[in-house]
Amino acid sequence: MGGAIVGAVALVAGIVAVGGAGGDAPAPAASAGSPVIEDHSANTVVDTEWLAANLDDPDVAVIEVSTEPGLYERGHIPGATNYVWTTDFVSTVNRDVVSREDFTELTRRTGIDPDTTVVLYGDRDNWFAAWGAWVFTLYGHENVTVLDGGRGAWEAEGRPLSVDAPAAGQGTWEAAEADPDLRAFLPEVIEIARAAESGGTTGTDLVDIRGAAEFSGEIFAPEGFQETAVRAGHIPGAVNVAWAEAVDEDGRFKPVDELREIYAAQGVDGSRPVVVYCRIGERASHTWFVLSQILGYDVKLYDGSWTEYGNTVGVPVVNEAGTVWGVA
Repeated sequence: MGGAIVGAVALVAGIVAVGGAGGDAPAPAASAGSPVIEDHSANTVVDTEWLAANLDDPDVAVIEVSTEPGLYERGHIPGATNYVWTTDFVSTVNRDVVSREDFTELTRRTGIDPDTTVVLYGDRDNWFAAWGAWVFTLYGHENVTVLDGGRGAWEAEGRPLSVDAPAAGQGTWEAAEADPDLRAFLPEVIEIARAAESGGTTGTDLVDIRGAAEFSGEIFAPEGFQETAVRAGHIPGAVNVAWAEAVDEDGRFKPVDELREIYAAQGVDGSRPVVVYCRIGERASHTWFVLSQILGYDVKLYDGSWTEYGNTVGVPVVNEAGTVWGVA
């Protein structure tokens, strides 16, 4: 089914568009001066027109992952299944991702087979849809895509919504062991931080995708968010590229060449491995998706993120705002 995506979706100036009815998409053109020339979006991003035309395809599973409670129940893309990020993608006991066994059971109830094309979408420009894409990829599913523009794009075009939840399926896909190349843990991040603090390097680019006020330490978390840390600031060696810089006003991903330029301006050009983080991991998954699934860079998500690092005793922190314990 992945070949069907490639055949159906073509790239036009970095934005996915519906292509011909058959055959493989042409190979991406090389981009002069860039160490990574492949453009992966034809395999990992679908647009609203393609999805509308494939809603009845039994080999396509549509999953909504939104942050607003009750949004799915009030109306969703027809045939879409609801995944709740606080229970379906994470362990409800440990601070960890959902277990391999539980994720296998969940996806089988959704009717997902090994060759199923999974299309994820959600609110807030696909914050948690990208989180879902990371979890699916972490556990080895090969055909994982995100709807360009998410729920907002679908609604803006006046496309139909449904309040009917699909019946449980009987899928056969089994999650593999989690891919260690997609996830960073605290010891690895501390190594990067200590090397940066001493003026050295580990050969890894560290990207903090939070807003500038969080990065500087001016605030602990955006207003209305309760998960926080006892210290504010950022990890030594990190550069700041807010996740929202990767999308246009309509929530769709920016053209590929523009995305490359945005990150290259901060020294992140794909020539070195990348680790991305935010506050609890969800926003960083959006940047993980952009850098790895669209640009093809080697990227790990540090999902422990600032709430783990900023609460850890004995690790270095950069606080440009001069706040200590929240007091300037």
